[in-house]
Amino acid sequence: MSFFAILIALLLEQARPLARSNLVQAGYRAWTVTVRSNFDAGKPHHGWLAWAMAVLLPSVIVLGIFWALMEFIGWPAAMLWNVAVLYVTLGFRQFSHHFTRIRDALDAGDEFAARQALADWQQVDASEVPRSEVVRHVIEYSVLAAHRHVFGVLFWFSILSALGLGPLGAILYRMAEYLSRAWSRKGAEGLRAPTSERLQSAAAKAWYVIDWLPARLTALSFAMVGSFEEAIDNWRVYAQRFPNDNDGVILAATAGAINVRLGGEALRRRDAADGEEGDDAQWTGSDVTPGREPEMAHLRSVVGLVWRSVVVWLLLLALLTFARLLG
Repeated sequence: MSFFAILIALLLEQARPLARSNLVQAGYRAWTVTVRSNFDAGKPHHGWLAWAMAVLLPSVIVLGIFWALMEFIGWPAAMLWNVAVLYVTLGFRQFSHHFTRIRDALDAGDEFAARQALADWQQVDASEVPRSEVVRHVIEYSVLAAHRHVFGVLFWFSILSALGLGPLGAILYRMAEYLSRAWSRKGAEGLRAPTSERLQSAAAKAWYVIDWLPARLTALSFAMVGSFEEAIDNWRVYAQRFPNDNDGVILAATAGAINVRLGGEALRRRDAADGEEGDDAQWTGSDVTPGREPEMAHLRSVVGLVWRSVVVWLLLLALLTFARLLG
């Protein structure tokens, strides 16, 4: 049932993508702001309490609805619930319009529009970024977005669904990912007061654990459908130097898979204090991977890399589903 729910959700998302500003996302943002305001009271354990309330409580509610549908209506209703949850958590169209806008601007030779689109996407200062660096940042942001919106969701949904937990994995993963960003900044969304270190630490640690295995499976799938030896070599070297960086593993494997140089100076966020960099700040200086200078051909390569990986994941899920049905 999980494979068919994934397939239907992906098709729906491609045909009619969810609007960027929608009631589900707005409601969750408001919920996280409320939790942060009421549960971060200054003690060390409050960070984990706030995280649990923000992530686990909605996840359990979604799971409860799934179980109720299974018990009182039947599996078709439960499957539709799975599709609905996946529709709001899974898919490329939640970020692909940014990629397309930047790529089209670069194709037209309008580097100013490309920089503006990059700045609007990530809320960074890209006013003086050269063309090759625009391409590099687009590749980095896009593969990480594909991982967080597609591969990570697929992994946790499939695993927990096989255990009878329905769409719990998809909700848990996407909410943990959102909090890792929203609570990583000194001024969290919707509040003027700074985010406490307790909340930042809890959100970052939980996200690292939840994303550890999906990140490595994404990197492996990129290696399998790209230049395998180069991707694995980049992954091995980077993992030895930075063992606690999930995003770096994905980017290192991507760089090797399509032979592109990734890493370098991070972009500064628009709302950052002086000297504070964006979310890719770990990729600086000597962290640059080997490879060719980023160019437009690499944008086409990364699109193919991601879609080939999606096909591999779907084929694997289909085989497991049919094996389970036959068994």
